[in-house]
Amino acid sequence: MTPRARSLAVVPALLLALVFAIAGTGPARAGELVVFERKGCVYCQRFERDVAPLYGKTDEGRRAPLRRVDVSQGPPRDVALAAPVRFTPTFVLVEDGHEVGRITGYASDEAFWGLIGALTARLAPARP
Repeated sequence: MTPRARSLAVVPALLLALVFAIAGTGPARAGELVVFERKGCVYCQRFERDVAPLYGKTDEGRRAPLRRVDVSQGPPRDVALAAPVRFTPTFVLVEDGHEVGRITGYASDEAFWGLIGALTARLAPARP
């Protein structure tokens, strides 16, 4: 392939990237569930055992994938929290970098699924 042909092959990808940038539908995730954890947290371990293996396979997990954060490291720079996180686990639903809502603590898988279902209903509809 000649150098000119190689440079022309890049044009469609650049045009597609430009369309995404203009439309605002780039690679940023619409929602995510930021899980603040602490080493040795028994309730974090229960969540890990009861819910985490299934979460990504659910509608909630597809709409708001898990992102794990050690609470001792502080909040991620790209997340604007409504209030500080003091207890673990704390599950913060984030959309476009801003907190939508949170679940503080973990009592059981049944309680978690009910609460996360109500929270993810607050997210903007998924883009086609």
